[in-house]
Amino acid sequence: MSTAQPDKMPVTTLGKQMLESELKKLMQEERPAVIKAIEEARAQGDISENAEYEAAKERQSMIEGRIAELQTKIATAEVVNPANIKSDRVVFGATVTLHDIEEGSEVTYQIVGIDEANVKAGKISIMSPLARALIGKKNSDQIVVHSPKGEKEYELLKFYFK
Repeated sequence: MSTAQPDKMPVTTLGKQMLESELKKLMQEERPAVIKAIEEARAQGDISENAEYEAAKERQSMIEGRIAELQTKIATAEVVNPANIKSDRVVFGATVTLHDIEEGSEVTYQIVGIDEANVKAGKISIMSPLARALIGKKNSDQIVVHSPKGEKEYELLKFYFK
């Protein structure tokens, strides 16, 4: 039986800090608080019909699951500092400015790790259809994105690393 190494997932320096911060909060604040809530509910007597006990146990299960998930993500993270990237093509970490050919507007996004994605903040996941279409492109390239909403065309105006 082989123990396959999970694939490394790219994450920006900031993204890794966010994961570590959430893990620290869960381990130092949330976990102790839920343990205390379980102890208090248990002290009330019969736990077989104790809603507070059941809710606390469920919360504990969710916290422990998220801790394990974060530990795995941090362990398999391939940290990339976009400011150190030198490339003549779009790669992970790039900030891109696109011309939406259909709408005639411009949009700017940074290509980030899955857990960092926040379209409203201008950050798209490396796994998104748009980011996948952008990887390897150069300035002035036309990009056709195939997404669940249909095809969309962009022109890559510029990209940089910050």
